[in-house]
Amino acid sequence: MIIAVTNRLLCKNNFLNQLEQICQAEPYAIILREKDLNDNEYEMLALNCKKISDKHNVSLIINSKINIAEKLNIKNIQLSFTDFIQNHDKLKDFNMIAVSVHSKDEAIKACSLGASFLIAGHIFETDCKKGVVPRGLIFLKEIVNTVKIPVFSIGGITLLNVPEVKNTGAKGICIMSQLMTCPNPNDIVLEYKKLFFTFCLESKK
Repeated sequence: MIIAVTNRLLCKNNFLNQLEQICQAEPYAIILREKDLNDNEYEMLALNCKKISDKHNVSLIINSKINIAEKLNIKNIQLSFTDFIQNHDKLKDFNMIAVSVHSKDEAIKACSLGASFLIAGHIFETDCKKGVVPRGLIFLKEIVNTVKIPVFSIGGITLLNVPEVKNTGAKGICIMSQLMTCPNPNDIVLEYKKLFFTFCLESKK
């Protein structure tokens, strides 16, 4: 499964048009990750993004801003592990709770407190984490084998390394930079989905 993570500052084209193209390919979800916006700006953007995601029946996940998710009646939230621990008692009305984890202990704790799925990373070298050593596939496999909820990988994922990621048992991948910068994001999402599907079939032979 594919989760698209947004960063409108990377877009060379109109961001909402880019998002529309991504949603046309029906990824599993969109995480609206726009760290530079204040609450009012983020809320307005979320409203516009929700119109697009609803049109294509794609889940929109609000990043960090629980108050805005509640205000807009968006039942999907993605939080850092620290924010999740501090706010997990406020999340009972959410349908989808994604938690970013960076260790086995964090994964166990997040799972025990009701996370719907985990985002583990970063797995490979990526410009988003320049100079930071990636945690790698062994780390990802450890997280997958530790919890009973889905685990998505993030960080440096490409079409070339998807089979390695899938081989760890990860349920899916998160893609940001490639989908924000390419002129044909719908085609890229479909390529990733096709690769995941083909790998699953081959692994069952």
